Amino acid sequence: MVTSLQPGVWGVLATPFTGSVLDLDESGLARLCEHYQSIGVTGLTALGVFGEAARLTEQERATVLEIVTDTCELPIVVGATSLSTRVVIDEVNQAVEIVGDRIAAVMVQVNTAAPSALTDHLAAVHDATGLGIVVQDYPAVSGVSIRPESLVAALRGQPFCAAVKAESPPTAVAIHALAAGLQVPVFGGLGGIGLLDELAAGAAGAMTGFSAPEGLLACVRAWEQGGYEAAREAWLPYLPLATFEQQVGIALGIRKEALRMRGLIAESGVRLPGRGMPDELSEQLGRHLDAAKSAAAATL
Repeated sequence: MVTSLQPGVWGVLATPFTGSVLDLDESGLARLCEHYQSIGVTGLTALGVFGEAARLTEQERATVLEIVTDTCELPIVVGATSLSTRVVIDEVNQAVEIVGDRIAAVMVQVNTAAPSALTDHLAAVHDATGLGIVVQDYPAVSGVSIRPESLVAALRGQPFCAAVKAESPPTAVAIHALAAGLQVPVFGGLGGIGLLDELAAGAAGAMTGFSAPEGLLACVRAWEQGGYEAAREAWLPYLPLATFEQQVGIALGIRKEALRMRGLIAESGVRLPGRGMPDELSEQLGRHLDAAKSAAAATL
């Protein structure tokens, strides 16, 4: 039986690099894992888009999984980068060899807009690996756009589905349809920029990379305890940072620089074809981080 993911905040790990050739920064990755565990996230997602998984070698991906598994005790969702069924199965089997029963699910991207073909793809991955699947709808990365009702048709009643990660704007509209049509949790992404609206639409939480995950936690916990108004108040101090991080073309570079400025990683390098954050934005990023730090301190 596939177990649905627990609601809450699932942190998506960045992959820090070091030096002029951008080698994997193993100690920096371990610090990120320790930080996420210390603030109380539900689980971690490794080898996602935020982790630049498609830019890692097979050995580097293995090393990332080894570090995550050895550093923290949280459940782990492992991302698969390919859209090909056979290659996804290979990626997942390699991950299982390293992570073992610590894998809560594998995250697989939507690879077709045809519901029956998508069902066949995901079922084949599940049948070959035995793992539950977090279905990631992220057309900006996959190049595949699927209508929410088609995604519901592909997933409704399917035993392999552990959750859906909805990253196809307008996300609140998609989440409303998915949450109403499926019996599995639906998570928002995209750096948390639409988090409040996604929770109002029925999201079970967030699964995303954001340089201040404390804000994601504050918002989701406030929603659970006090509803919309409480969640809105909790999220407002972090929203300018979330918006700032979503600048087209440099979003990843901004987030990694924010993590560096927070002291969580040593360097903010991004592998090509990604782009680092322009120096001109450094002062403003510092202002946003100071505001987020003050908000986090006020909730302790």
